[in-house]
Amino acid sequence: MNPQPDKGARPPNLTRRSLVALGLGAGVTAFTAWGGGHGPGESSAVAANDGIELTDVSLALDWTPNTNHTGIFVAQQLGYFAQGGINLQIVPYGSTAPETLISTYKTDFGISYQDGLTEAAASGGDIVSVFAITQKTDVVIGVRADSKITDPAQLDGKTYAGYGGPMEVPMLQYVIRAAGGTGDFKDVILNTDAYQALYAGQADFAMPEPTWEVLQAALVGKPLRTFDVTAYGFPPIYSVIIASSNHYLRRNGDLAKRFLAAIEEGYAYAAAHPTEAANLLIQANEAVLGTQVKLVMESAQLEASQYYKDSAGQIGFQSAARWQALTDFMFKNGILTDTSGKPIKTEPKPSALFTNAYLPASVTA
Repeated sequence: MNPQPDKGARPPNLTRRSLVALGLGAGVTAFTAWGGGHGPGESSAVAANDGIELTDVSLALDWTPNTNHTGIFVAQQLGYFAQGGINLQIVPYGSTAPETLISTYKTDFGISYQDGLTEAAASGGDIVSVFAITQKTDVVIGVRADSKITDPAQLDGKTYAGYGGPMEVPMLQYVIRAAGGTGDFKDVILNTDAYQALYAGQADFAMPEPTWEVLQAALVGKPLRTFDVTAYGFPPIYSVIIASSNHYLRRNGDLAKRFLAAIEEGYAYAAAHPTEAANLLIQANEAVLGTQVKLVMESAQLEASQYYKDSAGQIGFQSAARWQALTDFMFKNGILTDTSGKPIKTEPKPSALFTNAYLPASVTA
């Protein structure tokens, strides 16, 4: 999705861990600072304490640090990047979308999401997914737990609180119709957390993240009833991915492999040791997450048990079939547009949108 909107306009499939809940602004930089100063293929080298030269690699976050980023901070805290000869520079979330930073070669890697990357690539951006952080769709349809709505078909005529993303309405219409409804509902722009909007009577349903907002809603006594969109036939989504540019990968293939090897090791640790990993995440981002320990712990446990590994137990791996299915849906619904905003006439091929070529051999074998 580009350009990156502010919180009140963020589409649901983008990692949107609430700043309201964290009590912070988008400019928070209470974590590894961005040094900048080099472009792809021009990475500078710095000397580590043991005398080994480390090469700078930059990674742009899509939001303030949260459990989607756990494996990254684990790898940093436990020295996995340094072991691979890498000095990781984390680019804090800002007003420019990671997809734009990647495509304009301002960062080497960035956190994105499947539909947002597909949109960026369709409009001419040089961007490709190299690692799937989450293997399970991290967005659901949510209603108040005390609501009489027990099936998506009952959402006909109701009010949806969204973020204005181009895939939101077509996605909801698909699910509602699959459940037996007509798919006709009202649409308003959400300017607060999903559960707050629902409990304030501003809307009847929203699309919160089960690994964050749904947990948060329960913790504050405003629980949600949720519907899994994939249970109604909607294509699964890689909701959180790591992307780079072909420009960078062609010039830094070995470095990219070492970077993703450290990332994979970090998420493997997070999957096996969620409590310890959550503590490392909090330690690295105390000012951001120090007041959200229970939420972080619950989220870390959920992501470790259901989101980091695919059905084969692989971490980071991406399926061509999954990329094809979502791309088909987006193309057929006119969501993919060119630089002038007109629907593209040729559907992108999955091979142009993702690659497993830079993953560790144990993952791709």
